[in-house]
Amino acid sequence: MGKKIFQWKNVRLVPIVHNRMEFAMEVRRQFEEFRPDLVAVEYPDTLRDKLLQGVRRLPLLSVVYYEEKDGTFTYLLIEPTDGQVEAIRLALESGVSVKFVDRDMEGYPLEFTPVPDPYSITRIGYHNYCLAYLRFSPPGPANPEDTLREKTMAYHLQRLADQAERVLFVGGLAHLSGLLHMLDKRQTQVLGRTKREGVGLAHLHEESSREILSEMPFLSAAYERARTEGEALNLDRLKVHSDLISIAQERYWKNSKEQLTRHQKRILNRFARNYALLTGNLVPSFYQLIVAARGAADDNFAYELWEKGGEYPWQSEDPGLPVLRLRGEDLFLDQKLIRFHRRLRTMRRRLVAVPVKKKKREHYPGQWREGFRGFSICSYPPEDVVVEGYGRYLMKRAMEIRAEENSRIEPFTCSMLDGLDLRETIRDWAFKGQVYVKTEMPLKGKVGSVVVIFDPDLPDTGGPENFPWRVTWLGEHEQESDMAFYSTPAGEIMDGPGISRCQYGGFMLTYPPMRVYDIWKDSFFDMARNKPERLLMAALDYSLERHVVYVAAAPPSGWCQSMAARLGKKIIYIPIGTFSPVTLKKIRQFHVLDGHPVRKYAHHYI
Repeated sequence: MGKKIFQWKNVRLVPIVHNRMEFAMEVRRQFEEFRPDLVAVEYPDTLRDKLLQGVRRLPLLSVVYYEEKDGTFTYLLIEPTDGQVEAIRLALESGVSVKFVDRDMEGYPLEFTPVPDPYSITRIGYHNYCLAYLRFSPPGPANPEDTLREKTMAYHLQRLADQAERVLFVGGLAHLSGLLHMLDKRQTQVLGRTKREGVGLAHLHEESSREILSEMPFLSAAYERARTEGEALNLDRLKVHSDLISIAQERYWKNSKEQLTRHQKRILNRFARNYALLTGNLVPSFYQLIVAARGAADDNFAYELWEKGGEYPWQSEDPGLPVLRLRGEDLFLDQKLIRFHRRLRTMRRRLVAVPVKKKKREHYPGQWREGFRGFSICSYPPEDVVVEGYGRYLMKRAMEIRAEENSRIEPFTCSMLDGLDLRETIRDWAFKGQVYVKTEMPLKGKVGSVVVIFDPDLPDTGGPENFPWRVTWLGEHEQESDMAFYSTPAGEIMDGPGISRCQYGGFMLTYPPMRVYDIWKDSFFDMARNKPERLLMAALDYSLERHVVYVAAAPPSGWCQSMAARLGKKIIYIPIGTFSPVTLKKIRQFHVLDGHPVRKYAHHYI
């Protein structure tokens, strides 16, 4: 045994944990370093032809299958991230002979012995990982079948050592100790099956690849691409996870018009890391990533992560082989079930039989988008009621905050003033025994306008605006306000014929209605440096009351503060983080209808 390698005479042993990318990378590294004349793998020779055929089909996925005497079907999945498969691929690409040295056995017991997280190889090194496993693994073979297999492999390796100058063997790490012990003794051939009938090769169905691949399909695809580009040895599992989250984040915005904030992303990574540590791993599994995504954001984002993470791009409609559908139960995999409760249109509200008219559906993708003209748009009244109600709530909340700021607390002397202040009294009672009362100063003025900024969408020289659509709507009756907003474009996402789903970046409400000119065309507000400033300036200009409520992540600019002072107005700033994110998400989404006639049937789709 060498210092940094495992070797017997001219045979280099590369023990692996099956179906783990880090070990496939190590096989590639040692192959390039050792330059073998012959490669031996831990597969039985009875499966040789089908295994070689399946490996040659990569990156298309294949399954070798056969039926045992008791009627049980055995399936052997050929994955690009498996170390033995990588050894065979490298040998075929280099013109090196491949030998299959394992024993063909039936009824082999399933092995679920835990192993350290393979990702630790990237920190402590491959050799130290294997030594640590040997140090803490139980001595001797796990069962008699393992003894026969190790004797068979040792016998073939002793023969191959005489046939080639450099032999590379790739097999399971669990057999390393037994092999090193048996190679030092001359072995005789173990009697066993030398031929097997009925071995078949099938193409794995695309849906099955999402469920039964040992590694996350997105990770397998990343390894395959890196292998093609000659960068396989530089791939990092955590970097692939980060890329997956970024892609899911883009799809989340595209399909749901929701942003994954940096805070949510930080929570996701911390959640996934802690979940992995609880299960004895360094890096989260695909399932743990999905659970963390749901916890940090919502089911829609978790679904996007699952959809992209389960995608293996090399598929074929005409594979030239039988197509096989497999489930996790067929391979006795340790499965976990996850259900996505995505925000979809409710199909059923009552547990009684009611006549239901089927909704119209697009005859082809994009039909509704093509039919959206956008010349005479209007809002959806139930959503107007919600927004107006939230605007009234913000006005009331702002005045309560101002009233609290306008109150004064002082020690009790001869009058209770406006009542006892319990908080200050309890806080100071143990030290001074003093009673405090409060006096509320009269608050002048009311709130005339409300501005809510969900996303400032500040100018970015490196990319387009996320909320480019700028609109001013006038109230249709005395109970509605005039409204100006910027949002995602109408006609981009369709929920029905003439019904477009949009998302506010920010909006302004001002009372009473029927007074506002289009603020996006009004040159008086051209001095605004961005869209939030323009909304706030318009709110100050059109407000008939002294106060204007401004809800945003950042306080108003000094320019807007000075404008408010010149107009004799006051801005009441409330951080948006103090409000329920669930409520804000509901308020933020709205629908644009392609004309008033659409209101007659919009409730069937919204």
